[in-house]
Amino acid sequence: MMTGRNICFLTGTLNAMAGAERMTATIANALAELGHNVTIVSLWDAASQFALHPRIRHEALFARRPSFKRQYAATVAGIRRHCVEHRIHVLVQVDTMLELFVLPATIGLGLHHIAWEHCHFDEDLGKPARKVARRLAALFCRQVVVLTERDRSRWLEALRPRSEVVCIANPLPFPLPAAPAPRANKTVLAMGRLVAAKGFDVLLHAWRKVAAQEPDWQLVIHGEGEERPALAALIDKLRLAGRASLPGVCHDPTLAYGQASVFCLSSRYEGFGLVLIEAMAFGLPIVSTDCETGPRELLTPGQDALVVPVEDADALARALLTVIRQPDLAHRLGAGGRGKAGAFTLEQIAMQWDALVRAPR
Repeated sequence: MMTGRNICFLTGTLNAMAGAERMTATIANALAELGHNVTIVSLWDAASQFALHPRIRHEALFARRPSFKRQYAATVAGIRRHCVEHRIHVLVQVDTMLELFVLPATIGLGLHHIAWEHCHFDEDLGKPARKVARRLAALFCRQVVVLTERDRSRWLEALRPRSEVVCIANPLPFPLPAAPAPRANKTVLAMGRLVAAKGFDVLLHAWRKVAAQEPDWQLVIHGEGEERPALAALIDKLRLAGRASLPGVCHDPTLAYGQASVFCLSSRYEGFGLVLIEAMAFGLPIVSTDCETGPRELLTPGQDALVVPVEDADALARALLTVIRQPDLAHRLGAGGRGKAGAFTLEQIAMQWDALVRAPR
């Protein structure tokens, strides 16, 4: 067996129930299982929302989120100290913004440096410095890992990077279910952080139209976030109490998928859309917005999903009603998606990461 590499994943925090954090734990665990020596450095908070392989060491530079303007030098020093003490061969930064710390922290260390981009290229999440960080990553990382081929094309055309830009999709974080969901409940499932990007406000406006015509159906939105008060108020305003619910984070999403009959993604934008692959694995018919990256690459309209324009509540309602009222179509869409989900198993994606971290100069 080949000797494992000393790999460090650098992230903001693992104590958040979000996609990038979940994928950090998933890929780190998979590489540890393949024999690599893996550490995870969070910039703040040593707690984790996700179970970690017993061989993984997880530490945090700060107990709580600091002001990085005031603690910039201490952050850079902490990253460098970890890399030296643990003789890190490969450093994976789980956000291109981290390049602003990693570049000075690793000068002269000769590390294999990988930037892992979880957002699509044309979204800076309100941080103009992200554009600068991406340019630095394109110049100084050995590889930049993106989630979709569409995003890879944007990196190549916009930055003409010196780094290699590699597309590795996010994997299913659980084994492919042995059988599809029974789809016995009249439940439409949505899942994600309760933030404006996910478009749950648009979904609730659509659901008012659906609930008026199909009153036996329920909408369940799993997740947590800053938009909870606004979404709860909107449920009351639209008189959807008893028809739509916000039960919070689902710590075992397989239970939620297994109890649903339809999955809906209403996002304004996505970096990837892992929930789509998860829903496909359970054979759920999907109704989704047509985001540029993620849904537009993962879904084939009419074969595994019905796709509607972003922020169009009327179109979203019509598509949901179509899937609810046409069981043969729903079955066909679910079967098409389940067939596609097999390409995203953790075993296949982990081998792509294994090849990447072992790649010689």
